[in-house]
Amino acid sequence: MPRTSDPALPRIIIDSVDKTFILRHTHSFKESFIAKLQKKKTTTSFSALSDIGFTVQEGESVALLGYNGSGKSTLLKLISGVMRPDSGRILTRGRVAGLIEVGAGFHPDLSGRENVYLNAAILGMNKDEIDRRFNDIVEFSEIGEFIDTEVKHYSSGMFVRLAFSVAIHTELDILLVDEVLAVGDAPFREKCKKKIQELTDQGKTMLVVSHDVDMVTQVCKRGIVLRDGKVCFDGAVNDAVASMQGNGA
Repeated sequence: MPRTSDPALPRIIIDSVDKTFILRHTHSFKESFIAKLQKKKTTTSFSALSDIGFTVQEGESVALLGYNGSGKSTLLKLISGVMRPDSGRILTRGRVAGLIEVGAGFHPDLSGRENVYLNAAILGMNKDEIDRRFNDIVEFSEIGEFIDTEVKHYSSGMFVRLAFSVAIHTELDILLVDEVLAVGDAPFREKCKKKIQELTDQGKTMLVVSHDVDMVTQVCKRGIVLRDGKVCFDGAVNDAVASMQGNGA
């Protein structure tokens, strides 16, 4: 879809999306050979997402809810372009910034400073943009004294601080946030919530995956509940939380 600021057009379209994974039950050629002789299955298929369909409008903040294994993170990876659906289509309008998992887009042997430039470039920023925002990125992350340390020595919390800071300082239109914020400490999580709210107030589109019910009800107005890879509820976020908790999604 063309990139445009027309608020009447959706930012995200998910149309009849399916995703199936193949689960392998053998770990070597020998095991596979023996299993074949014994006529045992060496693989099984797992349907992670089935006939998923919804749209997200410009400026909407949407919580993707559901218990472990419901398909939330898989869907977020499909939207970010990390994976492709087996069938159906996913369309996004504008620049997408994603916090899909801790350390994604970071090279362990590079310093924090070098990874800021690497990760920001992956998210579509050029060097001049990164230069202008570098100090703000480091200040928000609160890891200034470690910025020239190799990130393989960072804790998971430090990873998240830096990755989140890079993502929110890009010229983004859509922000995808997975459960990664759960590893940060309480003060930093509060700081992130406020920043997410600021971006929402600016008309940015958010898709948030989290088990933190308090957070999603604060920053999201709409909730989509997944159960066994299917949408079982789509509506107001408080109703979505009640649906998830009531039905064991």
